[in-house]
Parts: sequence; C-alpha cells; structure tokens
Amino acid sequence: MPHRFPVRVYYEDTDLAGIVYYANYLKFIERGRTEWVRSLGVDQTRLRDEEGLVFAVRRIEADYLRSARFDDELVVETEFLDIVGTRIRLRQTVFRGEERLFDSEVTLVAITREGRAARVPTVLLKRLVPDGHSSAT
Repeated sequence: MPHRFPVRVYYEDTDLAGIVYYANYLKFIERGRTEWVRSLGVDQTRLRDEEGLVFAVRRIEADYLRSARFDDELVVETEFLDIVGTRIRLRQTVFRGEERLFDSEVTLVAITREGRAARVPTVLLKRLVPDGHSSAT
C-alpha cells in the first residue's frame, strides 16, 4: 500500500505564471520519501551517526503531466517497487485529488561517508522484504 504525504503549494513554490516551478516537484517527492522512511521506523539521523550511511538519489525518471497552482492541496504517494542489489526502486506520484500531476520512478542507494555504495541497511531491508527474499540479501 502506498505511503501518502500531504503537501500544500505555497507562493514560494510557484513561478511568474502562478504554477508550481518544475524543480519543486522534486522537493515534494523528497519530503514524501523522508516521511515514507520515517513511517517504516527508520531513523535516518541515527543511521547516519551510528552506521555512517545516508540515502542518495542515483536516478530519477519524471513525467510532468499537469500543473499545480498556488494553494493547491497535493498528496505525494510513495510506493516501494523492489530492491535490486544495493538499489531501492520507488514510484512516486503527486496528486491533486484524483488527478495525477507528476509521476516518477526513483532509484536510491545507501552510501557511506566516503560516498561509496553500501548494502541496504538491515533495519530497512527487514521492513521492505520481511521474508528476506531479495537480491540484496
């Protein structure tokens, strides 16, 4: 089941035409991913401080379908797709009501303080693939 995160469009999110500036959708889905990880019980600050791991976007494919405007109430849906090796794939979609405005597929990697790819943290892996059947294990 997708994780849902509400976002309201503020004036600062819009361009001169009064529509959401395209790069701000990336900020919206970043917030959605952060809340999705939090909802899984993963403390990213602890993960960074104690294990030296953070998440980074390796790849994003995005489709801008419709424009959002000032004061719109949006919802960012984050859906886990799979884990392949050291990569986590997600689908993230921004909706205004039932209307799909933005669709993306995001690939994340865990990286060390030195910037090297690392295995997906066990705490997250157990929550995403409870039976342990993943190509990351």
